[in-house]
Amino acid sequence: MQINKESIYATRPWKIFGEGPAKDSAAPLSAQGFNEGKGKPFEAQDIRFNTKGKILYATALGWPTDGKINIKSLAKGSELYPNAVKSVKLLGAMGSAKFVQTSEGLSITVPGEKTKLGYALVFKIS
Repeated sequence: MQINKESIYATRPWKIFGEGPAKDSAAPLSAQGFNEGKGKPFEAQDIRFNTKGKILYATALGWPTDGKINIKSLAKGSELYPNAVKSVKLLGAMGSAKFVQTSEGLSITVPGEKTKLGYALVFKIS
């Protein structure tokens, strides 16, 4: 909570709530809208979004085995994020993260160690 609090308090929803395998294979709602536990477990490709002012926060719901996260919604020329990404920081890690924005998405090399940052990785994007 201490590491990621700026991405939690006083934030707003973004244009879409997220992307990834868990979203794409979500179980249909049943029994008064409950579908918890019926979908795939979360992984690094499952991303959730929120904003605060001009900052976009992208939370990866797992640690990538190859050390990279690709956010398809932030591809170069995307209608969702038409501007070029100028800065990416991983909350709880020192300095900026290495990234490249292509037509395939925003590819981020994850700095830091899993043991220090936990499982949910929050990227501060501007």
